[in-house]
Amino acid sequence: MVNKYSPFKHQSGVVLPVSMIMLLLLTLIGITASQVTGLEEKMAGNSRDTNIAFQAAEAALRGGETFLKQATLPTFTATGTDGLYNEVATPPQQNDDWSSFNTVTYSAPSLSHTASAPLYVIQQLNTIGSSTLDAGNYNENELYRITARAVGGTSTAVVVLQSVYKR
Repeated sequence: MVNKYSPFKHQSGVVLPVSMIMLLLLTLIGITASQVTGLEEKMAGNSRDTNIAFQAAEAALRGGETFLKQATLPTFTATGTDGLYNEVATPPQQNDDWSSFNTVTYSAPSLSHTASAPLYVIQQLNTIGSSTLDAGNYNENELYRITARAVGGTSTAVVVLQSVYKR
């Protein structure tokens, strides 16, 4: 005997479409989260690459400054012999192809994570006269511009740093 007032008589089966929509929404949320995680992973890798390149360029810059501390310096030329350019020469700049210039390769055990060893050049700048604000000794006003270029773990992360060294 069937009860004509049964609550099951008027059901229309909405559970299946609602559950399919919920499943679709959860799938979209999962795919989006996966893509965001992948993008964040790439960003972290690029940041690490740039940091490695910066540290390598900084090390090469300090290597160039250490070179300038020696008692006598070799001759600086217009062609940049051994990476030493005189004041009239044009050493490599940031966007130049450094492989076509005379450079110094800086190597240190701590730079093993770079794709290639950092490079640097030293340019002798015009000598300036002594001023009253200068705390150094007379005629000790030789200025040198050191430019260092380094890459990170891949060759796409490039950092170029410059410093001016007074000797």
